[in-house]
Amino acid sequence: MKKTAALLLAALVTGSNLGAQESSYSLTMDFPYVSDYVFRGIKYADDAIQPSIEFASGDFYAGIWISEPVTNTALNEYDFYAGYGVAINDTWALDFGATYYYYPETSSGDEQFEPFIGASGDLGGGVSGSAYYYYETEFEVSTFQFGVGYSAELSDTSTFDLAADYGFVSASGGGDYNYYSLSTTINYTLNDSAGAYFGLVYTDNDIAGDDGSYFYFMTGVSIGF
Repeated sequence: MKKTAALLLAALVTGSNLGAQESSYSLTMDFPYVSDYVFRGIKYADDAIQPSIEFASGDFYAGIWISEPVTNTALNEYDFYAGYGVAINDTWALDFGATYYYYPETSSGDEQFEPFIGASGDLGGGVSGSAYYYYETEFEVSTFQFGVGYSAELSDTSTFDLAADYGFVSASGGGDYNYYSLSTTINYTLNDSAGAYFGLVYTDNDIAGDDGSYFYFMTGVSIGF
């Protein structure tokens, strides 16, 4: 599960939930373009379109995220995920679920399954934090990821967001590595249910023999009902 504008989506979901209390569900759609597709410090493709759609009802959510490289469809990826959130208090919640990764263009139709559990919440002063553990079952890969974000209001219709993530990947067959990313995003509210964003991301890893340093941009539109 890879969301390129988590803070914007969260705001849209919150707004849509206010209007969807009678129907008790919400639907969010995201349509981003990224100049590089980098996941957990590793680059998988150049320019890519990465649409997603997520359904939420109460504390349950489920969705699909797609990555379609502009020039190399052999790298197409479909991620199906579902999860459940449990409130710890007014500002923090547990999140657990699983993601099914499917690569339809590979000769064998590769697939992977990855349960996850984590916690996220408000640290105060516009700062949020998160900590997650992921376990990929086929290759027995564990990932620990920690994140912190900050959001500031620029105007009644825009926000400026900063985010930093650090992760550690440990595989049963070896090849452990660390990665981190820094990003900045400007979000614009277009109307009551839609917003646009533009962001810059820098990410790096310490994999031996891999440059691992990438700087790319993302832009897109999100819609919430």
